[in-house]
Amino acid sequence: MVGLATIGSTGQTRTSLGAHDKMRSTAHWQHAVVQALRQAPTARVLVLEVDSGHILASAYLADASRALATPGSTLKPLILYFALASGRWDSEHRVACTRQMHIGSHRLNCSHPVMDPMNAEQALSWSCNSFFAELAGTLSPQELRQALSERGLLAATGLTPQENVAVFREPHTREQIQLAALGVEGIRITLPELAEAYRSLTIELTLHPDTIAAKTVAEGLKDSASFGMAGAASLGGVSIGGKTGTASAESGGVTHGWFVGIAPAQQPQVVVAVYLPVGHGADAARVAASLLAHSPLRKP
Repeated sequence: MVGLATIGSTGQTRTSLGAHDKMRSTAHWQHAVVQALRQAPTARVLVLEVDSGHILASAYLADASRALATPGSTLKPLILYFALASGRWDSEHRVACTRQMHIGSHRLNCSHPVMDPMNAEQALSWSCNSFFAELAGTLSPQELRQALSERGLLAATGLTPQENVAVFREPHTREQIQLAALGVEGIRITLPELAEAYRSLTIELTLHPDTIAAKTVAEGLKDSASFGMAGAASLGGVSIGGKTGTASAESGGVTHGWFVGIAPAQQPQVVVAVYLPVGHGADAARVAASLLAHSPLRKP
């Protein structure tokens, strides 16, 4: 299929896999990507091995490396982890959500069910814009940049020979910080950058599993991809933690959809990232579910 590429690993392989098993696993992942594209032929897909950062499979990677788009709610776990780990936010601080919100010219209503005031884990599970707008409003422009750059989101990944680098417009007001943190204005990224950022976050969660920050974000991602806003990702029959994002170009227009997740949720081995040039986050989560259903992680 045009645009599909199988890219084998380079350098050291994981000790748990021999060279033959590694090649077979890569071929299996690429087959899973091909199957997933049957339902979404325009999807850009990237599967990264967490330990090594090697590409296990991809679809339209060259295009994905050049396409810059607003990331929507996929930034929320990165910002939450930074705020909790640095002591800038209390995981049990609760925010009430009316599900209706306007920031500047943007209407950012929440689509989650009516709920009592939510703590950090719940807000991540349900992708509450009110919660994350309040959190972002406590950050300085420098802190927001740090939250994103320390995960590598604003830098080249080196995964492809030619790639664009994220565009981040330095915010100057509280409103601009909120819009950037919600991924709707002031920032545009590529799919490989997002996948690498979640790989960095996954490694951080694994290194510090007993911290409040790691527990909150890990559980929030797992709940999101189980019964929350990214719940469609669980239909693949593999435990996964992940986040959806739906946004449009800053000038408006049709929406594009993202999903990025880590699987298996308890012992992450891969990052699965999906970008739909036209669609919603829930659509991208369904593509990821189809991929996982055909992946080496799915047990008979």
